[in-house]
Amino acid sequence: MKFPMYEKETKDRKYASDPFRAVNFRTDETGNLICPNDRKLSFSYRKAVKGNRYGQREEVYTCEDCSDCLFASRCRKDDKNRTVRLNQELTQIHEEVLENLNCIHGALLRRNRSIQAEGTFGIMKQDRNCRRTRRRSLDFVRTELYLVSIGHNLYKYCNKLQKQQIAA
Repeated sequence: MKFPMYEKETKDRKYASDPFRAVNFRTDETGNLICPNDRKLSFSYRKAVKGNRYGQREEVYTCEDCSDCLFASRCRKDDKNRTVRLNQELTQIHEEVLENLNCIHGALLRRNRSIQAEGTFGIMKQDRNCRRTRRRSLDFVRTELYLVSIGHNLYKYCNKLQKQQIAA
């Protein structure tokens, strides 16, 4: 499945190769990050990702001194030293997703998925005239969507039975 910034990371070469993005920073042998001006961002602390229920943790790196940096206007947003938050687990998952989506099998699955979803919702909207819900509460909207989906599946099932009877 595509992650939220998939299109920007894959299509926008300028964004993907931006040297000031934290994921593009080099690392030294001790695991510290190196910024484009060859300044060291040392590991400060590790904290839990806010709002995450799966126990993911992010690492916070802080630059030693950004006061006379040539790239300060492009690299940092305020007058303080540059701080970078990296979630190594999420970065690895994104790399795995990119690898899976860019292979031939992944491209075929993406194409097939888009065809299936668009077709079903197109039929429901155009042929069944179900463009908006007529209920207000979330429970009633969910029930209405379930009923429309059940009706669509029953319609497909009846057509399949008729085709089998004609063929027999």
